[in-house]
Parts: sequence; C-alpha cells; structure tokens
Amino acid sequence: MVKEQTTKSKKRIIRQVSTGRAYIKATYNNTLITFTDNSGNTLAQSSAGMSGFKGPKKSTPYAAGIIVKKAIDKIKDFGVKDVAVFVKGIGSGREAAIRALNVNGLNIISIKDVTPIPHNGCRPKKVRRV
Repeated sequence: MVKEQTTKSKKRIIRQVSTGRAYIKATYNNTLITFTDNSGNTLAQSSAGMSGFKGPKKSTPYAAGIIVKKAIDKIKDFGVKDVAVFVKGIGSGREAAIRALNVNGLNIISIKDVTPIPHNGCRPKKVRRV
C-alpha cells in the first residue's frame, strides 16, 4: 500500500499597506530588522546572518545597510511608503539601519528608542567574609 504525500503550501495574501512599522534590533553580535503593518502582522524580516555575514562582520554598519535593502525589496509588493521606526539595542548598526531606510526610498514618520533600561538592576552579591 503506497501513501501519497500531499504538501500544503501556505497561500500568501498580498494586501496593500501604506504605513507600517520597522523594528530594528542592533546587538553587539547581530542586527535584525522586521517590517510589520500597524496591527503588528509581520510583512518581512531580515538579519545579517541571513544575508551571508559571519562572525564579527554581522554587527557592522555595512551589514545593517545591506539587510535593510533586502528587507525593503521583500515589502515592495505591499506598497509600504511610510514607516515608524522602533530601535532597540546598542549595536553599531543602529544609525546605519535608519539611514538605509531613508536612502532606499521609505519616508520615516518617527524614530523611537525602545531599548530596555534597568531601573534598579539585580540584587548585588552578598559581602564576602574572610
């Protein structure tokens, strides 16, 4: 008895989104960018590792520019013109990613820094007694 395998492919619905959000996460080791619509549904995402960068090259400003260009190519079908940018992290790709958004033809509505800041931090170690 032979069983046939049927693969279900997910049907991608291309809808027109004029304004969206760009989330940039710039860490010491990598840079990630995610484009969403205003309700938070992901349209496209890209990272330096996906673009072929390895090791310390992933967190460079050059890599940030390349991944923004790749992600913008993916969202061309959706018709995104304006983006609100949310930046998280302290990596070197922060500024370059924002500049690359502007260079590649997107209108930046606002830039917001959403890096988490500890208010009081962890409890310190107990005092060592000798």
